Amino acid sequence: MTKRIKLRTLLVGGIITLLFVFLVGRIYWVQVVKADFWTEKAKEVWSRSETLVPVRGTITDRNGNVLAMDVAAYTVAVNPKIIHQLKLEDVIVNKLNTVLGKSKSSLRDIVEAKKPNGDYYEQREVRKEGWKIDKDVADRIVRFRDQLIEQTKEKDVGIYLIDQKKRFYPKQSLASHVIGYEDKEGNAVMGLEAALDDQLRGTEGSIKYERDGNGVIIDNGTVDMKPAVDGKNVTLTIDDDIQHYIEDAIKEAYDKYQPKSITAIAADPETMDILGMANLPNFNPNAYWTFPQANFYDHAIKSLYEPGSTFKIVTLAGAVQEGLFNPNTLYKSGSIKVPGGTIHDIHQNWGTITFLEGLKRSSNVEFVKLGYEGLKPDKLMSYINAFGFGKKTGIELGGEIAGSVNPVYPVEYATAAFGQGKVQVTPIQQVAAVAAVANGGKLLEPHLVKEIDDPVTKKKTVFPAKVVRQVVTEHTASQVDEFLEQVVSDQKIGSGRNAYIEGYRVAGKTGTAQKVINGKYAEDKYVLSFIGFAPVGNPKVVLYIVMDEPNDRLASGGSAVAPIFKQIMQQSLKHLGVRPTIEQGSAASNPAQEQTVPVPDVTEKPLAQAKQLLEAKKLGYTVVGTGASVLKQIPKAGAAVGPDQKIFLLTQEQSKLTTPNMSGMPLRDAMQMCSNLGIQCVANGEGFVKSQSQAKLNGKPVLLLNLTPPDEDMLRQPEPNAGEDGGRTDGDGGTDGGGQAGGDGKPGAGG
Repeated sequence: MTKRIKLRTLLVGGIITLLFVFLVGRIYWVQVVKADFWTEKAKEVWSRSETLVPVRGTITDRNGNVLAMDVAAYTVAVNPKIIHQLKLEDVIVNKLNTVLGKSKSSLRDIVEAKKPNGDYYEQREVRKEGWKIDKDVADRIVRFRDQLIEQTKEKDVGIYLIDQKKRFYPKQSLASHVIGYEDKEGNAVMGLEAALDDQLRGTEGSIKYERDGNGVIIDNGTVDMKPAVDGKNVTLTIDDDIQHYIEDAIKEAYDKYQPKSITAIAADPETMDILGMANLPNFNPNAYWTFPQANFYDHAIKSLYEPGSTFKIVTLAGAVQEGLFNPNTLYKSGSIKVPGGTIHDIHQNWGTITFLEGLKRSSNVEFVKLGYEGLKPDKLMSYINAFGFGKKTGIELGGEIAGSVNPVYPVEYATAAFGQGKVQVTPIQQVAAVAAVANGGKLLEPHLVKEIDDPVTKKKTVFPAKVVRQVVTEHTASQVDEFLEQVVSDQKIGSGRNAYIEGYRVAGKTGTAQKVINGKYAEDKYVLSFIGFAPVGNPKVVLYIVMDEPNDRLASGGSAVAPIFKQIMQQSLKHLGVRPTIEQGSAASNPAQEQTVPVPDVTEKPLAQAKQLLEAKKLGYTVVGTGASVLKQIPKAGAAVGPDQKIFLLTQEQSKLTTPNMSGMPLRDAMQMCSNLGIQCVANGEGFVKSQSQAKLNGKPVLLLNLTPPDEDMLRQPEPNAGEDGGRTDGDGGTDGGGQAGGDGKPGAGG
């Protein structure tokens, strides 16, 4: 018996000894051999890593007004386990229903949520109504939670607010298609938010630190931090005030005419800075989820239209450049036959009229003669392509459509000359093309981004104007400007007379294009438009408005859209500090009279006879030189001039001429004079010539022109006598032209 006990004791002792040896060996293995491995594993348990979220860059208008920024936001979460323990289900469901607007049934599903094992969850977020709510809503939740804490005497009543950030748009729906939005998941959607996401987003950082068993950060623990890099701040070319003018005006028209859509774009023609761009219907990016999908479509860059008569500006510029447009040339209006059909002037036949009158009335027949018969199809297409149609403009927004102009048959080339048929263009293409006419013939790339600032490096990137190509000469552009001015200023037959602004020289063109429905031109569906710029000679704003399918079948570009143009343009010019250049109450500012008049041909005529011809037209002039006859005139014969523009009569050879006094001249006219005299000029400032002086540039003599915006002295018209500007009498004004191809069953076209 004793022996058996001893054996049992030895066995048990041996086992214990073996276990002890194994344990010691294991400890040695863990703490010595694998010490580094298990230390790192322990640190993973002790340490905690957090993501550092960067601040997304702000978006501001050109004057620093904030259009998009990051703000504090809060997400509501509940603890179903605690809520049931305290029996607060009903009171919490009812209150969150009132504050968040989420249905009671959905809230009850969240409060009743259980794990697969049957236990209630400890945390569930209230989506989407409780997701990233504003501070004022969060404050109501906090007050409710505090009331429950006071009533129950419990520190945790199962309602939490998670601190977050969200994108906020303080101007609400203003410029919504331009800016786009960031959704609640943090994804940039459409507009510049998406196009510039890489610049705005910044780079996430991280912080990793050690903590003890209670979760308290260890004082001497290791901290590994990678700082977040905030996003860059973007300044747009948009002018907040002009954007407001646009949106207010098109909203009024949208309510009145109830079109499918209406789009307006305003730009600085000298730089193609977009000053304002809007579409209706639109949306509020702060509540993007409440709007139908159609409201997010950016018609300015994505919709294709047959532009109608606004497109005639392209044909006109080409015809003037090629010497085919003489304002006094006569032609028979009404209709014209081309292979494959007959083109008509819509509404009426005006008989035999001049090209200038046809332009004012918006005659399609005239533009068939200029574009199809005059320029010929190949040359017409070369100008259309040169003005940028059929290609993307390069504006910074994603999703831009290139459009197409692809006529094949003669009748299609004929209708393309006045903007119908195989012509599909976007509004932004129209603006870029007409800006080229306004700025002296340069096609520029439109842009919305003025500069980008890096808050980390303090580096600023500025985006200057980008010239694509010279489309027509500066002289051609100046002539086209003056012809288009008469479309607006002629208050009897000018199709754009409703865009007339007293005191300002405004150029423009109407458009009334029939829409193609099921392959045929509809009799009662139109796209109405108006495009123009001001002031002529020193343009500050080019503005295009297009209205798709208004509810009034009798409305036209001249009657419905031109008044919208006038309202926006007048407000914008005043906002930009552009003062009137035509004295109110003068003959030139009388709405019943024209603002411009064609210049007679006085070249090679005796000086006395030239003076008589100009005085008969009530045109001011300045004689340059001491000769007895006119060797050259500026502008040339046929050009339409405004009331503030002199006719310069050069009476000596260029080498013998002295520099004339150019005070009061617009910069464009002064530069033209310098060019004709072979003088190198340098401009200082902008506006009109206030004074001139001789200077040197790189050791060479130059004429320094000091410019200033028009002052009161410039606004006063001089008395009509030799060498001075006189008053002028004006002609007629008109209705929007149009027409259709007929006789062969081919689609019609309206102007």
